[in-house]
Amino acid sequence: MSGNGLIRSIQSLLDSEQRLRDQSQFDRLRHQMSDVLGDGGILKEVVQPGTGTPIPSNASVLIYYSGFLEYADEPFETNTNFKFPRMMKLGRDVTLAGLEVGLLTMKKGEFSRFLFNPQYAFGDLGCPPRIPAASVVLYEVEVLDFLDSGQVDDFIELDLEAQNAAPLSTLLEVVNTLRSFGNRFFRQGRFDSAKDRYKQAVMLLGNREMQSDPEKQSIRAAELPLLLNLCFTALRLDSPHKALKYGKKALEIDSGNTKALFRCGQAYLELQEYESAQHCLLSAQAKKPFDSDINNLLMKVALCYRDSLDKEKDMYSKMFSGMRGK
Repeated sequence: MSGNGLIRSIQSLLDSEQRLRDQSQFDRLRHQMSDVLGDGGILKEVVQPGTGTPIPSNASVLIYYSGFLEYADEPFETNTNFKFPRMMKLGRDVTLAGLEVGLLTMKKGEFSRFLFNPQYAFGDLGCPPRIPAASVVLYEVEVLDFLDSGQVDDFIELDLEAQNAAPLSTLLEVVNTLRSFGNRFFRQGRFDSAKDRYKQAVMLLGNREMQSDPEKQSIRAAELPLLLNLCFTALRLDSPHKALKYGKKALEIDSGNTKALFRCGQAYLELQEYESAQHCLLSAQAKKPFDSDINNLLMKVALCYRDSLDKEKDMYSKMFSGMRGK
């Protein structure tokens, strides 16, 4: 290579490095992103792939997200500070067009970055004072979970005749989604919301006109965990009478179910019906003799029962002592 050629090569390399230095943060990101729609308005980089199928439209999603302006060290909005982010329904709670489109490309467990041009974010006007006019924004999104709530919405809108005409598998999928919603609310301590989802699922099962014994068995099998969850939720809501009602319904389906026996024992204990509590717990213990929860609650019932008898004995002793004094 001649001296002039070497100089030109070095100059070209220096020019390339200078161009890279002159690029903005977002420009450098664009080079490693894919174009979601083909118009350059939504760019995506998958940082951690997810598993399963992409999020369906009208789903309810549980995500962590943070939005950034270029050169900003802190997000202008984020929900990563919440231990339990709220469930958001696509088309209703997710209002940023680019974010909704981006979510439909994601899977459970995925972590991705998105660049949204103004038309897919906050528009030409922005959102003063936080978002300047015509801003390109970066969103980092992690999908924790999602539920196909669109299927639930469509099924509930049907009349009873149409619901009964639907395949049993569809009903069971809807019920399972409602139960998953309830479980999510329960773990967040939102017990009233959990109760409402469980009751809605039980109602849908109860509305089914069953034609065959296998279908009846499937319905009862789907109803049992819902009744157990309702029983547990009622205990958390300090409603032992309702807990007992749901526990007894669960025992009608499976008379030896240890969870139902245990939770009925808890309900009877709260109602201070110690003999009934002991009966339920001894039945549960016969099924699982080494279960520490059952054995510990049995000891608690025995102690409470003994204290109750001692107080009753003391009350009668004082009463009769007063009568003798008179």
